[in-house]
Amino acid sequence: MVSHAQSICQFANSFPDAPPLGTELEEQLSFHTELIERIDWLLRLRWLAVAGTLGAILVANCLFPRLLPVGPLVCIAVAIAFYNLLFHLYARALQADEGAANRWRHTMLFAGAQIVLDLLALAALLHFSGGIENPFALFFVFHVIIASILLPREMSLAIAFFASALLALLSWLEYTGRLPHYALPGLLGVGLYRQMPYPLISVLALVITLFVAVYMASSISTKLRIRESELLESNKAALTRSRELEAVTTRLRKVDGERTRFMVLVSHELRAPLNTIYSCLDLATGGYASPEKTQEILLQAQQRVTELLSLINDLLMLAKAREEEFKAEEMELTQLADILQDVVRLVRVEAESKDLFLGVDIAPDVPPVWVNPERIKLVWTNLLSNAIKYTEPGGIIVASLSADEKYVRGSVRDTGIGIAPEDQPIIFSDFFRARNARQICPIGTGVGLSIVRRILENAGGRVWVKSELGKGSEFTFELPRGA
Repeated sequence: MVSHAQSICQFANSFPDAPPLGTELEEQLSFHTELIERIDWLLRLRWLAVAGTLGAILVANCLFPRLLPVGPLVCIAVAIAFYNLLFHLYARALQADEGAANRWRHTMLFAGAQIVLDLLALAALLHFSGGIENPFALFFVFHVIIASILLPREMSLAIAFFASALLALLSWLEYTGRLPHYALPGLLGVGLYRQMPYPLISVLALVITLFVAVYMASSISTKLRIRESELLESNKAALTRSRELEAVTTRLRKVDGERTRFMVLVSHELRAPLNTIYSCLDLATGGYASPEKTQEILLQAQQRVTELLSLINDLLMLAKAREEEFKAEEMELTQLADILQDVVRLVRVEAESKDLFLGVDIAPDVPPVWVNPERIKLVWTNLLSNAIKYTEPGGIIVASLSADEKYVRGSVRDTGIGIAPEDQPIIFSDFFRARNARQICPIGTGVGLSIVRRILENAGGRVWVKSELGKGSEFTFELPRGA
């Protein structure tokens, strides 16, 4: 049934009386889907009509032998069953053809063809069972009402006109003797079809009834379609709002989780240095150590204070990087090569103290980029400091800078401890530190690479890493060329 809904919902969207609906299946509810179901209902109803017609012929022939021409009536019923079988097969094929162009038009014509053939079959049955004298001519009204529900108003009016013309033609052909009249003696008046006022008034009454039925049914259908569309739009708006609220709730939960994690991490990172500082000061002020030992204790406390200041600076920088996008007026055309050379001069002493080779490879004519110089300096500093920290003595570190037609690309490559494959996708997350990094340097917040990523993204760039555990890492970033 879902496939059926998809195939004919486009047909429903073609109604001029109702606003078009969206293409998503969940939006194709209510009246349009109901119309599709009614086409299937029409096919099922026709099987009942065939059975009812054959049953009525059998009963009438038993009660009133030789009253009706049984042969033609049975042939008509069999013909209805045959074309209904063809309609059923075509409907299944239409549902299966998901990629058919103009499928809605085919479906609309399919529905109209069913009603036209039903009217022709009904006219044939009426002809062999009393013609215009048969009160079951009112069945034409039912088919017109069905057309008004299933089809646009213009097609419904055309169906009503066709039914009226069919009734008038049948009455005129029997009146003029061009078609034989099958009377129902003993049940209805004999010869009424040849008495001019009767066929004229009967046809006129039926025609008026048909067009009134079209007007009323199509008007009601139009109002229902409009109302269904309004309800559908309201439901869609409510669903959209619900999804927005759900997204906000998810975001708030994530923020709350990050805040809790932040508080736990900061508490953990602050507790150890503060305890150390307190112990050192307690020893120094309590007179528990000699003057020489007191000097050593104070130096240790000073070192822990320096670590605390570094931690606080990292946290402040992360908060700034997370909560405000860097403004355009803070950006300026900057030569990354100059900043790289300055940072290399600052960290070279530390690299040489670990017996590390620190090389620089800058391509000629590297264009400037729009960045904040202080923040891009922090990018180079973090990448080079990490490389120095996690590279064993005797290793190699190379900082390079190049450009292509769109981007300026910088990288820091080392022969250090590397990063495990499972850690690489989250290495730029807040507060994350790889296990092997914690083993080498237990003290650290894990916010350096997160700050790098946010600074570059705020400047329109990106950063990524390639690494192999135990063989080194290469951190690469790129920024758009400055105009």
